[in-house]
Amino acid sequence: MIKADVLITNKNWKKYIRTPSAYINKQLKKVDKNTNLFKNNNLHFTLLLAGSDEVKKLNLKFRKKNKTTDILSFPSHEIFFLSKLLKKKDKIYLGDIIINLNKIKRMKKNESFTIVFDKIWIHGLAHLLGHRHKSNIDFLTMKKFENKILQSIQ
Repeated sequence: MIKADVLITNKNWKKYIRTPSAYINKQLKKVDKNTNLFKNNNLHFTLLLAGSDEVKKLNLKFRKKNKTTDILSFPSHEIFFLSKLLKKKDKIYLGDIIINLNKIKRMKKNESFTIVFDKIWIHGLAHLLGHRHKSNIDFLTMKKFENKILQSIQ
């Protein structure tokens, strides 16, 4: 099972998703129901819904990049340690995801806001679970994982 604690620092999020916490946890229930990815574990993470200014500050503080971005992911565990924890089937805190409302609004061209949002938080979740996209092979593996989750919620 996987759950999210949702924090909102930019009130404009509620113009696009009325109850973000209920929305994301409903989506995660679909993932649990339609995949075998998290059935043996009790996983949770924090999702912070922010705006450009806050994301820029966090990006500078933690990544030394003085610019805004669409998403930041801060895994709680290195992949080697996480894989050991997952085998123990314990309650595991995966980490934090921060999503920038303004970037999502700009990204949605022919897609709905929620579809773009789903793609972004799933990308962040993939990072919390150890996926990277530094090489083409890593990118393809990560994309396959993201598509599997995306298909499970549609």
